[in-house]
Amino acid sequence: MQKAIKFKNRTWDVAANLHLPEDFNEQHSYAAIICVHPGSSVKEQTAGLYAARLSQEGFVALAFDASFQGESGGEPRYLEDPATRVEDIRCAVDYLTTLDFIDNERIGILGICAGGAYAANASLTEKRIKAVGTVVAANFARANSERNALQILEAVGKQRTAEANGTPAFITNWTPASIEEAQQAGEVEMDMAEAIDYYRTPRGEHPRACNKLLFTSMGAVVAFDAFHLAEKLLNQPLMVIVGDRVGAFGSYRDGFELYNKAASTDKHIHVVHGASHYDLYDQPFATNEALGKLIPFFKAQLQSINL
Repeated sequence: MQKAIKFKNRTWDVAANLHLPEDFNEQHSYAAIICVHPGSSVKEQTAGLYAARLSQEGFVALAFDASFQGESGGEPRYLEDPATRVEDIRCAVDYLTTLDFIDNERIGILGICAGGAYAANASLTEKRIKAVGTVVAANFARANSERNALQILEAVGKQRTAEANGTPAFITNWTPASIEEAQQAGEVEMDMAEAIDYYRTPRGEHPRACNKLLFTSMGAVVAFDAFHLAEKLLNQPLMVIVGDRVGAFGSYRDGFELYNKAASTDKHIHVVHGASHYDLYDQPFATNEALGKLIPFFKAQLQSINL
């Protein structure tokens, strides 16, 4: 059962789907889990898949579109701003606390890919979040340190100057639109090929996951270290899920970095053998195994008995 809702981030609306258990009763008190989507994604894709499965296990699960993207408001459009992405999560917690059927002491979070990095980062300072799960969490700072970050920043500076002087905003793609386009750009590698297969084919595409990125976003994204101070501040129970078919996006390494770095005394990491980054978005053999670890983890940490 799913209900479309909205909550506020600053002055604009964030669009979300509230996934409710089949036997939902407003008179009961439920544990809630916020599901955070990857970069370039929307709430109906992999975050919605995990949210739906969690709701089948008795949780209320909230999947939302990031500000500036999908059905959510905010300008400029297609901005990927790490600070606002983290604030979206805080605002989602705010919203859940207004619902009489949510137990404010039983709120958890689950993030996929970049959403996993944002989920971990928000949990550093948002202690209303009581349990943290990540699936193929990808840390922007690590990813961009392996690219020509200085060249990107030089280009961002030039583009900002141009836009300040009247040039239209530069909207680029998150991924090549097709394998052929990737081949022409010399970018065909396992993770990139599977990103195209998930986002740009009937497998996982959605009309509001439009593959558009405001290029000047990269000025903030390049230096965003989602795990900074995790060794001091990330003290909530933690479950990290990675796959061992390792591609260029680096989520296997990032998952182990988060696990090793977190201050949590109750922390776990699970490797889904034979799974790639994008297998853990939607492929049943991979997502079932991931959820087989995440569901009991959240039940134990959030005591998800409906009172």
